[in-house]
Amino acid sequence: MKDQWLFKSETYDNCNCEINCGCQFNLPSTHGFCQSAYTGQIVDGYFNSTPLTGLKWSAIYQWPGEIKDGNGKRQIVIDERADAAQRAALETIIAGEACVPLSNVFSVFASTCTEFCETLFRPIRLDANAEHRTADIEIPGVLTSTGRPIVNEFDDEPFRIALARPSGSFEFTYADIGRGSTSVTGDMEMAFSDTYAHYCVHHFDQDGLVRERSRLTAWLDG
Repeated sequence: MKDQWLFKSETYDNCNCEINCGCQFNLPSTHGFCQSAYTGQIVDGYFNSTPLTGLKWSAIYQWPGEIKDGNGKRQIVIDERADAAQRAALETIIAGEACVPLSNVFSVFASTCTEFCETLFRPIRLDANAEHRTADIEIPGVLTSTGRPIVNEFDDEPFRIALARPSGSFEFTYADIGRGSTSVTGDMEMAFSDTYAHYCVHHFDQDGLVRERSRLTAWLDG
């Protein structure tokens, strides 16, 4: 019997594109190459009999051109609190394995990468609020990132923009958009500032994206 697992993570993603990120709007990337850093906390998860709820993770990517053209580079960072079984399970999921091929963002991105850096096990400080579109992340020696909402230039108030993907997505059903700034050191050195960011729920199992209303879409019910 194939592995049975669940990965439901509240996730913050910051990439080097402008607000009209090509991945989300089916456009070329802003600068002709892609860099991205995902960090999240699992709110519900397991891998067979191994519990994953509460653990944090990060996945960092670089591509020399458009993602579809491949030759990407990836590094996975896993919460140092995870035990040996949890480390193996999370690495398997985030590496895009033990699932239907190309059925989630991890599997799709893995198929476009040719260089895979050593997986790191580090303390991950993650303070993110999707409702407010804010984030403050630190992985010592690896990554720092801050997220903030888009601000309405007429009244200086937070300006809310959301993406709804009822079909055709291998990443999320709904995401709130903001801006972010990220710096990465070590194997994946890169930095970008005041660029596209989103807050979403990654909800996957061994068969792919699970489409279920999250608390972020509660407002759709009135």
